[in-house]
Amino acid sequence: MTDLLHISASPSGLASHSGSAAREFVGAYKELNPSNHIKTINVWNLELPEFDATMIAAKFAVLRSQDATEAQRAQWAKAVRLSEEFNQAQNYIFSLPMWNYGVPYRLKHYIDVVTLPGQNWSWSRADGYRPLLKDKRAVLIYSSAGDFSGEAAGAYEDYQKPFMRQWLRFVGIEVVDEIAVAPTLTDPESLAKIKYESAQRARASESLLSGAPQRRPAGIPVDIRRG
Repeated sequence: MTDLLHISASPSGLASHSGSAAREFVGAYKELNPSNHIKTINVWNLELPEFDATMIAAKFAVLRSQDATEAQRAQWAKAVRLSEEFNQAQNYIFSLPMWNYGVPYRLKHYIDVVTLPGQNWSWSRADGYRPLLKDKRAVLIYSSAGDFSGEAAGAYEDYQKPFMRQWLRFVGIEVVDEIAVAPTLTDPESLAKIKYESAQRARASESLLSGAPQRRPAGIPVDIRRG
């Protein structure tokens, strides 16, 4: 079992602002949990199956116990393998930039593949939608070019953070902290200060995944655009 799964959604490598804070978190986690298994995946490096008409047909053929072909079963098995890999982690850290007010399309693709009925959610006429994952927690680290916290938000909507919260709640993962590295579109001195403060908070947030489940006041800047 993976004790901590770090899912990175930035294609920028070491230049990623969200990734930089996430590395501080992982470093602090390693220091306090040296025997735990930590795995990092970058969604840009994964071979993700297309969730197209072929995959949808395979999904319903398999789940409805129809006469699924071998090709359909093999196609659906690709998604199930990725979903099982995601589900078996105990805790999670996500690091992601904001793209066009939302999440990078590659992360959305990954989420669409791993969020599967019978794997991490279910539906029935009696109960409606129900999450299947239990006792799992996540820390979310965001970055964005603009700072739309408080009065700065103006007329623009932030779809990055609400989407992540909604999805994780849907599958049963509790968000225990959120850190926003923002605004990144600023002068070098201000950016260095923002990154330093984000790194310090990321290291402190490690305890939220090492100890008993708890919620910490986040004080999250609501920021916008790309970071």
